[in-house]
Amino acid sequence: MRVVVQRVNQASVTVEGDVAGRIGRGLLVLLGVAGDDQPEDGSLLAQKLVDLRVFEDSDGKMNLSLAEVGGEMLVVSQFTLLGDCRKGRRPSFVNAAPPELARKLYEDFVRHVRARDIAVATGVFRAHMDVALVNDGPVTLLLDSRKLF
Repeated sequence: MRVVVQRVNQASVTVEGDVAGRIGRGLLVLLGVAGDDQPEDGSLLAQKLVDLRVFEDSDGKMNLSLAEVGGEMLVVSQFTLLGDCRKGRRPSFVNAAPPELARKLYEDFVRHVRARDIAVATGVFRAHMDVALVNDGPVTLLLDSRKLF
């Protein structure tokens, strides 16, 4: 699994004019599932993101986690994170998981985060979405479950 994580003051996702998910202070997580990802990938990423110290303490240092600041998470499925742009001018998505597997692992990831008592909002799987955010910092990080441990 690959994620782009942005620390936000607020974020929302809209589908066909209706807000599907909205958060205040927290993390916007764009989540891409690879075809060979396993359930453990989502568990590891959820743990890492909830405990990742990317929020500032009283000294202005990134020492606090999402859990410690009482933040929320907006999770948006994003198969294009698995796009391979090395050849030609059009990305190849052969490494992305098929929709059935991707949906299951995406939903498992969300369950893992919620199990850690984090409020989670989501987009709509396989829908065309408009994502809006106010990036705080800006802080933007890339994580890959295969490179965590």
